[in-house]
Amino acid sequence: MPSVLDRRPAPVTAGRPRPALPRRRTRVLALPEARWACAALALFLLALPPYLLGAPAWSWGPLFAATYVTGGWEPGWQGLKALRDRTLDVDLLMVVAALGAAAIGQVLDGALLIVIFATSGALEAVATARTADSVRGLLDLAPATATRLLPEGTNGGVGGVGTDGAVVTEESVEAARLAVGDVILVRPGERVGADGVVLDGASEVDQATITGEPLPVVKQAGDEVFAGTVNGTGSLRVRVERDPADSVIARIVRMVEEAAETKAPTQLFIEKVEQRYSIGMVVATLAVFALPLAFGAALQPALLRAMTFMIVASPCAVVLSTMPPLLSAMANAGRHGVLVKSAVVMERLGQTDTVALDKTGTLTEGTPRVTDIRPLPGSGLEADALLRLAASAEHPSEHPLARAVVDAARERGLPLSAADGFASAPGQGVTATVDGRTVQVGSPARLLGTGEAVRDGVREAVREVEAAGRTAVAVLRDGTPLGVLGIADRLRPDAAATVAALARMTTDLPPILLTGDNVRAARQLAAEVGITDVRAGLLPQDKAAAVRAWEARGRKVLVVGDGVNDAPALAAAHTGVAMGRAGSDLALETADAVVIRDELATVPAVVKLSRAAHRLVIQNLTIAAVFIAALAVWDLTATLPLPLGVAGHEGSTLVVALNGLRLLRDTAWARP
Repeated sequence: MPSVLDRRPAPVTAGRPRPALPRRRTRVLALPEARWACAALALFLLALPPYLLGAPAWSWGPLFAATYVTGGWEPGWQGLKALRDRTLDVDLLMVVAALGAAAIGQVLDGALLIVIFATSGALEAVATARTADSVRGLLDLAPATATRLLPEGTNGGVGGVGTDGAVVTEESVEAARLAVGDVILVRPGERVGADGVVLDGASEVDQATITGEPLPVVKQAGDEVFAGTVNGTGSLRVRVERDPADSVIARIVRMVEEAAETKAPTQLFIEKVEQRYSIGMVVATLAVFALPLAFGAALQPALLRAMTFMIVASPCAVVLSTMPPLLSAMANAGRHGVLVKSAVVMERLGQTDTVALDKTGTLTEGTPRVTDIRPLPGSGLEADALLRLAASAEHPSEHPLARAVVDAARERGLPLSAADGFASAPGQGVTATVDGRTVQVGSPARLLGTGEAVRDGVREAVREVEAAGRTAVAVLRDGTPLGVLGIADRLRPDAAATVAALARMTTDLPPILLTGDNVRAARQLAAEVGITDVRAGLLPQDKAAAVRAWEARGRKVLVVGDGVNDAPALAAAHTGVAMGRAGSDLALETADAVVIRDELATVPAVVKLSRAAHRLVIQNLTIAAVFIAALAVWDLTATLPLPLGVAGHEGSTLVVALNGLRLLRDTAWARP
């Protein structure tokens, strides 16, 4: 009977694209807030042309009325429920102001206010739903089932022979039912079912989802593996060391959920004074209506004065003070490849005073490439010949390092020879017959013997390559070392300039590197881009803990990352930005903004744009406050004609709206 460990499905090899998180996306129109907002906007756009063209009221009146109902019933209902709790919020005030505007004939003004609020609520609902979707998708990283190995004589399984010759029984169980001490079998291409320790077997495990390491890591007896990581071409027997509910991937889910709750959509500036403004406006309006009546004024003039006051004091201009600058900045950022998920996020970006950057896939491209070609003296080979020989032997392999070697040869236009008798050993490398001679390419520690002078020479080359933070690959022919290749994840061309720009924006605390990669590689890359504060060898919870520590000290942390392992830090940060092209679904959904085109230099540009938007918001609030105060005082101390009050109100609204739209100009974007 063949060994249990030898019955392998077709492997999912390490060189192929890493499996992405399942996409679990709530449809936008599945959200009631989005449906009502779309309906209100559509009705408003239908009513606008006949209204502006002076058509009869029956052609646009019902459409505007439907706009009020579809867009205003939900904030109105929420406002009424808030009143039950003795709270008066601006949402209810907006609905009342809109109805007041309609009552004196300003139906367009009221309808526009309704549409703005409905759209804002829908955007917040979509962002919240997408975060929940991403967390549910993360749960699918860990497999639903695992193959548990049982001792001889256990009932209910399939028999086989383990690597130590002992008869074992295997059974398929739900991963959630695994217990500490169970032994599971992980076949080639499968995901590891639980956190544990390798008992026997050897393979390369892609654990980028957990640690962010760009290359698969060799796992042998005694090494730790994590649930949800992808096994390579070997088989592993793993002893479960943690309850599935306490695995690293499960802890990531919990951290993202907790951080997402603390990052619920925040209130914009105007909502910070919601209660005082709302109560003050209601009391003032009632007073303007009631006091003249108490002193014998006629009902109609008193009502007209009160309605005029409600119009001029309504916060339409205040609302438009905040949204147009932020939405214009979002649109401008979108044109330049940065998706900012909400106006709240755009506001937060400008508050950044601390920046933490991931390494793999963020500062680097996330793809290994050949950086060094070092033929040994006396080998008789030049750089191209050494690379051609290595690529010929590596060509049948799908390991990421092998792909890097083959791609480098193709970029140089080198013809490859056929490789016969190809064999691959996890953690060692490949062996093949090329042009009638045996060629080995792989780990120097495994392929090189001891005691020969030529081997001493190749070891010196290996040390130099590894000292530079690169992965060394030895090339041998018929057992004789010919040279060494250096392979590394290539730095993004704009990484150093981006770090310098971010450093200028956060002068009291320069950018920090947070990575799960090893210390030597992290420090080497940090030196190249100008980062002095390096935190390496971090698991996801370590990154999130570092961010929370800065936040606890009052810092506004911007985290830039791309992987699942960055998601907790992205969620814990004041603002999270994900690299879009290679980013995991969880990182993209957890992050507050996404760099769609993978241009790292857009990060400081969008922060500058956010700060420009904040300046315009302050300008607009000042303009709105001056207009409201002046018109309200006029109405209270003299007789403000209703048309003039409406004109002043509309004028202030128009001024702040146009001022906010200035950020739509291409010149508002700081060129990287």
